[in-house]
Amino acid sequence: MASVTRIIGIDPGLRHTGWGIIEVEGTRLGFVACGAVEPTPAADLADRLAAIHEGLRAVITDHMPNEAAVEETFLNKDPRSTLKLGAARGVAMLVPAQAGLKVAEYAPNQVKKSVVGAGHAEKAQIRMMVKVLLPKAEFRTDDMADALAIAICHAHNRKVR
Repeated sequence: MASVTRIIGIDPGLRHTGWGIIEVEGTRLGFVACGAVEPTPAADLADRLAAIHEGLRAVITDHMPNEAAVEETFLNKDPRSTLKLGAARGVAMLVPAQAGLKVAEYAPNQVKKSVVGAGHAEKAQIRMMVKVLLPKAEFRTDDMADALAIAICHAHNRKVR
């Protein structure tokens, strides 16, 4: 009998950091939970990062995943935005690492290719395929669907790593 591995996928962002947790048993995927950490929009950068840290720490404490996967930052046209998003990504990697989890990183195109079959898939295609792969999943935002897609990508690629 195959053992069950619980994976948290994290889609970092300063406004919404999506998270999704799945279980993998052999080739079977199961939905556990998803949500988003949403810092106060008017808060300064340090307070937003602290809120992301606390929110993700609570999720990891509540759901006790075994592995973590985080989406790599893509480059924006605005270097300041890229740097700020990189800070959120740093927190998204730090929290699971502090909990003793190995943290895998995946490029956005790799996540899309793993879930949809094409590296340049649209958000609607990702949402649809996450629903096909995890029929019990209930997500209300793209951030949550993306986080589940990141977890699915890790489930498909973790043995290769």
